[in-house]
Amino acid sequence: MSDESRPHRTAAVIPAAGRGVRLGPGAPKALRALGGTPMLVHAVRAMARSRAVSLVVVVAPPDGAAEVRHLLDEHPLPERTDVLVVPGGDTRQESVRAGLDALPADITSVLIHDAARPLVPVDTVDSVVEAVRDGAPAVVPALPLADTVKEVEPGRPGEPEPVLGTPERSRLRAVQTPQGFDLKTLLHAHETIAVNGEGATDDAGMVERTGVTVVVVPGHEEAFKVTRPLDLVLAEAVLARRRATDAY
Repeated sequence: MSDESRPHRTAAVIPAAGRGVRLGPGAPKALRALGGTPMLVHAVRAMARSRAVSLVVVVAPPDGAAEVRHLLDEHPLPERTDVLVVPGGDTRQESVRAGLDALPADITSVLIHDAARPLVPVDTVDSVVEAVRDGAPAVVPALPLADTVKEVEPGRPGEPEPVLGTPERSRLRAVQTPQGFDLKTLLHAHETIAVNGEGATDDAGMVERTGVTVVVVPGHEEAFKVTRPLDLVLAEAVLARRRATDAY
């Protein structure tokens, strides 16, 4: 069967092997509770709500796959969506690759989603999937910036930093997840782009470096990343509002 005639089947990979030190000591960030439920469970449910996503691969800490599997088994998910848990690596890039390696042969496109973005609406997920299925090899949801951005010469923490320039704000976007890809495109990027240190934190950036055009679709303000304690407060407020209006 040719690539053009193959049926589209989309999977989501959620790298959740990091500890999230900026939220402070304690459980890994993905396992922190939001509305009484771990953020990771919210993130998996966010992917599973899309009828286009038939498989979710959760990449757990290298020594925590059994714990994550047990956690997911305790929380109901749509029966139409399969969930697979695999151990990750030392960097995000290694963990994403572990998730990609676990995909079955019939997957044609993949979403990479941050476990720390637990409240992304299903409409955003669907719009990314649709853009990939319409032929875009790489798609990211993003929002225009509300603040002016300055490029600076980095200095020591707390010290003044000289401004090097002011990018035109109308051309800038704040990128979110899930990021969507034709699977072959993303695999090629992981095979050809070597990233040192912490590895790649943005899969679309890896694809860009191979010369492939990445396109942007509208993101959503509720798809923000829960990184600091104040983000968790905001996420609790969003979740409470959704529950009060039966939207969750």
